[in-house]
Amino acid sequence: MNKFFGYIFSPLFYLFFGLTLIIFQPIQWLCYRMFGYQAHKASVDGLNFFLTYCDIFLGSSVTFINEQNIPVDQPKIFVANHQSMYDIPGLIWFLRKHHIKFISKIELTKGIPSISFNLKYGGGANIDRKDSKQAVGEIILLGNRMKENNWSAMIFPEGTRSKDGNLKPFHIGGIATLLKKVPNALIVPIAIENSWKMVQYGTFPLSFGEKIRWTVLKPIDSTGKNPEEVTQEAEQAIRKKLGQ
Repeated sequence: MNKFFGYIFSPLFYLFFGLTLIIFQPIQWLCYRMFGYQAHKASVDGLNFFLTYCDIFLGSSVTFINEQNIPVDQPKIFVANHQSMYDIPGLIWFLRKHHIKFISKIELTKGIPSISFNLKYGGGANIDRKDSKQAVGEIILLGNRMKENNWSAMIFPEGTRSKDGNLKPFHIGGIATLLKKVPNALIVPIAIENSWKMVQYGTFPLSFGEKIRWTVLKPIDSTGKNPEEVTQEAEQAIRKKLGQ
């Protein structure tokens, strides 16, 4: 039935999702060009609120659970599993007070309304996967901005999306590079559930009636620990939450 109703409601979802991207493109441009970072960030927050709740057009529920006391005056590295592109709007919206920035493929900075503009001007790291020197340099610059502004980074250490929800082994590269620049960063694992089910049939139809959930887990103090230990702790915490 999820697939059957997906054929009916996917066009409605895509209509509103696409309209949101198109409408917020000029809003972002105006906010960034005329009023600076804070106004641009507010427009990005609004964009991702609407993108997150577009899920209701697919009969999907959206649940964000955060029982942790996460400080706002300290840089954070949020570490999450990655299941689909629909993971991201909820992370940006629900964690908006932490100013999270993403490490993204440089190709995404062109051609996608609203999303490309935010990636290009929002303060994240846009890396060329074919150029390791450029990639490391971008992550180092992101680390500097985190330290200067108490911003946070979001990392998906699996390196690619999980198409079936099964967690892939975590890579330490991005976390290790950031910790060199921001050694006082708090590591915060986040477990994402059921996002993969939305795209289990591909881009069309999207699955109807899924229960998308993000859960913020206990932060990890990186003091006195090497990146391998921190990454392993984060992976184990997420695996436990996912029952894997």
